[in-house]
Amino acid sequence: MRRPVARKLSVLAVSAAVVTVGAAAPPAAERAAVAKVPVAVGYGGAVASVDADASAAGIEVLREGGNAVDAAVATAAALGVTEPYSSGIGGGGYFVYYDAKSRAVHTIDGRETAPLTADSGLFLENGKPLAFADAVSSGLGVGTPGTPATWATALKEWGSERLGTVLKPAQRIARDGFTVDETFRSQTAANETRFRYFPDTAKLFLPGGQLPVVGSTFKNPDLARTYAQLAREGVGAIYRGDLGEDIVATVDKPPVDPASGWNARPGELSAKDLAAYRAKLQAPTKTSYRGLGVYSIAPSSSGGTTVGEALNILEKTDLSKASEVQYLHRFIEASRISFADRGRWVGDPAFEDVPTKQLLSQKYADSRACLIKDDAVLTSPVAPGDPRHPAACGTGGTAAPTTYEGENTTHLTVADKWGNVVSYTLTIEQTGGSGITVPGRGFLLNNELTDFSFAPASPAVHDPNLPGPGKRPRSSISPTIVLDRHGKPVVALGSPGGATIITTVLQTLTGFLDRGLPLVDAIAAPRASQRNAAQTELEPALYDDTSPGGLRARLEAIGHSFKLNPEIGAATAVQRLPDGKWLAAAETVRRGGGSAQVVRPAP
Repeated sequence: MRRPVARKLSVLAVSAAVVTVGAAAPPAAERAAVAKVPVAVGYGGAVASVDADASAAGIEVLREGGNAVDAAVATAAALGVTEPYSSGIGGGGYFVYYDAKSRAVHTIDGRETAPLTADSGLFLENGKPLAFADAVSSGLGVGTPGTPATWATALKEWGSERLGTVLKPAQRIARDGFTVDETFRSQTAANETRFRYFPDTAKLFLPGGQLPVVGSTFKNPDLARTYAQLAREGVGAIYRGDLGEDIVATVDKPPVDPASGWNARPGELSAKDLAAYRAKLQAPTKTSYRGLGVYSIAPSSSGGTTVGEALNILEKTDLSKASEVQYLHRFIEASRISFADRGRWVGDPAFEDVPTKQLLSQKYADSRACLIKDDAVLTSPVAPGDPRHPAACGTGGTAAPTTYEGENTTHLTVADKWGNVVSYTLTIEQTGGSGITVPGRGFLLNNELTDFSFAPASPAVHDPNLPGPGKRPRSSISPTIVLDRHGKPVVALGSPGGATIITTVLQTLTGFLDRGLPLVDAIAAPRASQRNAAQTELEPALYDDTSPGGLRARLEAIGHSFKLNPEIGAATAVQRLPDGKWLAAAETVRRGGGSAQVVRPAP
């Protein structure tokens, strides 16, 4: 989304027939000439992200002999510079890794955690839930960062380079700067009011007290120094050192401008919380779909279970032969049902009895799929089923609402010449996170704890997503890797977008696997998102089609109700092709378009 200094842009028109365009990150001396294109095909490895600088950082590491894990961390660190409102070392995320040698998938839960002093009343004040805006821009919403621990764990388990080596590209970008574009300016403008609450944030992101100018060079020397310290000392500087001390001091006494009048409620993060934090190695979720193995992240994220359940619901429908109306109807209803079950059953498994295996069973999906009718629409909120005791078309209990999750997360997908693959989604929650910058350190803190339910949806129904000491809030992040019958990768993908991540991944997967769309077209296709709500959200290409015989009208005739969402998700993906080639794909338009790059483009 951001361009490097002096970058020359090129425009790529993408159609279903265009699958042979290649974009490669050049050597360092030529890097300014990299164009931002949404699809690339070639050899030696591939990277897809929302930003050309970040993708180039990953390609640089691959070119110098690093593997997919090394390149993923390099790309993520660069996104922390160029996408600071969506990611960074002040946040967390989920990392899914395919090991080509063992043909096995591994995952890391790097989700933020609540302070050890937190309880279910974390966001209650005078017995009532805080207003969401009051919780966001405060210390209360900040969880213990998990991104640094995720990087260290991934490199230790599967990487081939040191942290200091893979941080070099990001450190260079932070020091030398990147060119501000309209997206960066508009995201800053959307946060201008609350950024001014915090002097250190205003100093960094509102240079000279003004919005950054499109075309100007944006530098972050504080973050360059922070990366340099992490390179020297490792992530222990955060979890046991002076960087961590600065984070704790900032959370517990947010440095607010007294003249702003903003009540920046203090958090209760402690050195003990940082020292206790661990990025968790855990088994992936697995779903069989059309004879393929679909692997993703298990709880604390709901992504793997919810996408997996929806795929299982759709398993017995031949979507390749369905009309566009039938396809979208089935997709919407499967999403509605799986979100009903997500709300009731998924939380942090260290605190909640999450029936992950049962949620992903075909038997349970079949018991839920029978709720779907071709000529009628389910009424939301749909009540959850009981995956422990599947009953045909059975529902029971009270539906839990879908909690709000910030949409400006970011996703990257990487493959290397050995066939290893990474699908990694990281976040600081909503655009700009908490709005609080750690003084002198150059990064924003997350507001991830606002993903918890502030209060139970119903006193009679257990809510698995209430806060607790050291608990991880439920997420919708869904980094996914699909393997063929021989255990080799077919495609890997993921997306930002809060709760719409799940529907974005599901729609992209079914578009690619069932509908036969080229990967870049499956990503670019107009999206719908149903999350057990009264109305289904549609992007403009679908919503604005109001013609009597149009797709929207035909869906409304069945009973669907819609509302407009200007933009849903921003996916990236890689696809394994024959003869050792990789195809990297990203958005053509959403969030300014994405950046797909390969080490050596195919002719």
